[in-house]
Amino acid sequence: MHPQVSAVTDRVIERSRSSRAAYLALIDREAEGSIRRPNLGCANLAHAYAGTPEDRVAMRDGGAMNIGIVTSYNDMLSAHAVYYRYPEQMKVWAREAGATAQVAGGVPAMCDGVTQGYPGMELSLFSRDTIALSTAVALSHGTFEGAALLGICDKIVPGLLMGALRFGHLPMILIPGGPMPSGLPNKAKAAVRERYAEGNATREELLEAEIGAYHSQGTCTFYGTANTNQMMMEVMGLHMPGSAFVNPGTKLRQELTRAAVHRLAAIGQRGDDYRPLARCVDERAIVNAAVGLLATGGSTNHLLHLPAIARAAGIVIDWEDMDRLSCSVPLVTRVYPNGSADVNAFEAAGGMPFVIRELLDAGYLHRDIMTVAGDDLTAYGAKPVMDGDTLAWRDPGASGDEAIVRPAADPFSPDGGMRILKGNLGRACIKVSAVERERWIVEAPARVFSDQLDVLEAFKAGELEGDMVVVVRFQGPRANGMPELHKLTPPLGVLQNRGFRVALVTDGRMSGASGKVPCAIHLSPEALGGGPIGRVRDGDIIRVDAVNGTLDALVDQAEWNAREQPAAPPPPAGMGRELFGMFRGLADEAEKGASAILAGAML
Repeated sequence: MHPQVSAVTDRVIERSRSSRAAYLALIDREAEGSIRRPNLGCANLAHAYAGTPEDRVAMRDGGAMNIGIVTSYNDMLSAHAVYYRYPEQMKVWAREAGATAQVAGGVPAMCDGVTQGYPGMELSLFSRDTIALSTAVALSHGTFEGAALLGICDKIVPGLLMGALRFGHLPMILIPGGPMPSGLPNKAKAAVRERYAEGNATREELLEAEIGAYHSQGTCTFYGTANTNQMMMEVMGLHMPGSAFVNPGTKLRQELTRAAVHRLAAIGQRGDDYRPLARCVDERAIVNAAVGLLATGGSTNHLLHLPAIARAAGIVIDWEDMDRLSCSVPLVTRVYPNGSADVNAFEAAGGMPFVIRELLDAGYLHRDIMTVAGDDLTAYGAKPVMDGDTLAWRDPGASGDEAIVRPAADPFSPDGGMRILKGNLGRACIKVSAVERERWIVEAPARVFSDQLDVLEAFKAGELEGDMVVVVRFQGPRANGMPELHKLTPPLGVLQNRGFRVALVTDGRMSGASGKVPCAIHLSPEALGGGPIGRVRDGDIIRVDAVNGTLDALVDQAEWNAREQPAAPPPPAGMGRELFGMFRGLADEAEKGASAILAGAML
C-alpha cells in the first residue's frame, strides 16, 4: 500500500475502534437473534405472502432465500425511471437462482436538478435521512434474507446505505441503471447558461440547450454526485463489477442486473459464501471510497455523504483524512466538470475497471476487502462485455483516450484536487481539480448575502463588477437544510470570464457539477448558532488560499472579536419545509455528515 493511504487507514481504524466494535456487536446480535421468517407467527407470514401468489408455495416452504427489493423508482427522475420494470424482471431472475423476491418498500427520490434555486432544494439534504428511515422501514419486516438496493442519484445511494447498514447482517447489492446516452455536450450547455445569465440568450434558447443535455432516461452524463455515487459503489465492491456506467436498455445492462440477483442468492447466510453488508463496508472500503473520490475528481457532496455512510457502520472518517489523502492520491480522470468528456466517453476510454486496476496496482486502493463479487477487489479491474449471449469480464487494456483517463504513473495531477481550508472563518472544503491554478488564491473584498437569490439580483443589477469574495451565509444544515447553491455558478463564471478575481465562501453546498470558480463550501461552524462567517461585513478583505489551506477574514482581531452576530432569518416555511424542522434542529455539523438521524443513533 501507498504509505499515506496506509497511514490514513490506520488513523480511521484507531479512531473508530470503540464505535466500530459496538456496531459489529449489534450486527452480530441481529444475525443471531433478529426476527426472521422461521420465527414469525403464522398470521405474520400469511400477511407477508398474500401479495405474491406466484411465489407463495416457495416462500411457505422456507427453503428459498427471499430477497427484499428497496426501490427508488419514479418517472420524474430520469436516472430512476429506468427501474420501472426491474422488480418484475428480478423476480424471474430470483426464481432462476432458486430464490424469491418481493418489493420491500419504496424510498423518495427527489431530483436536485429540478429543485435547484427553489424552496424544494431545502428538503434535499434531509431527503437522505428520510431515505435511510424508509429503507429501515422496508427491511423491518423480518421476512428477507438479503436485499437489492435500487438507487443512483445524489442523496439516494447514501440514504439507502445509511439505512441498510443497520441491517448489516443481511447480504446486499446495489443495482444501478446507468447513464443516459450523450446529448448536448456539457461545455456547450454551460456556455448557454452563462450567455443567459448575461442576457445574451433567450429563455427558449436556454430551455432548448437544457433539454438537449437532459434528454432521456438514465443518469445525467456529467460527473456530479450521482455518477460519483456509482464510482464509490465500485471501489467499495458493492456493485457487480463494472456496472456503474453501462447505458440503460442494453443487453449488457440487463445481464449485469440478472447477475446481481443471482449473486445475491448465492451470498446468503444459509450458504457457504456469506457476505453480510456490515463486513463488506469496513474501514478499508471507506478509505477506498475516499481514494476513488479524489482520484476521479468527484463531487464535493461526498465530503458530507461519505462520513455519514461511515458513521452508519460505526466508522469515523473526517476531513483531515481526506486532506491527507488528497495530497498523495493522483488525479487520473478528466470528466466534466473537470474536463470536456462525459461519463459515456469515460466508460468508452476504460471507465472504472481501468481506474480500479491502475489504483490497485499502484497501491492506492485496498485490494483485500470483502466484496459482493469475491474475496477481494481484483474482479473490479475487469470490464464486463457480452460474449455472444454470455456475460463475461475482460481486462480493460490501455486507456482508450489519455485526455480522459490516464495510468496512475502518468496522472493529470499528482494530487486529488480537494483541499481543506482552515482559519478564523472556520473549516471549509474546496475542490480545485477544475480550477486554474492561478485562481487557487483569491484575496478580495467581501460582498455578504443571506440568500442566493439576492446574489442573483445584485448580479442582474450590475452591482457585482470587480474583484470580490461572495459570502452567502445562513445556508447550513441547521439554518435551512443546506441547499446546493448551483444557481450561483453561471453569474460567478461570467464575472470570472470578465477578468475579475472572484470566489465563493458559504456554509451551504455547491452542486457536484461545480467547477471553474473557487468555492469554499460546507463552512463550519455555520452562521446559525454563532459561526464566525456571521461576523463578516461588506468590504472585509477575505483570503481564500487553496495553496496553503487557509481561509481568513483579514480584520483587526479586536474589532473581529467585538462584532455581534447578525439576526438569523426566520425558519423556512412553505413547500413542506416546516415539516423538516426536527431534522434541522438535530443536524450535526457538515464534517460529521450533516445528519439528524445519526446524531442520535448508536455508533
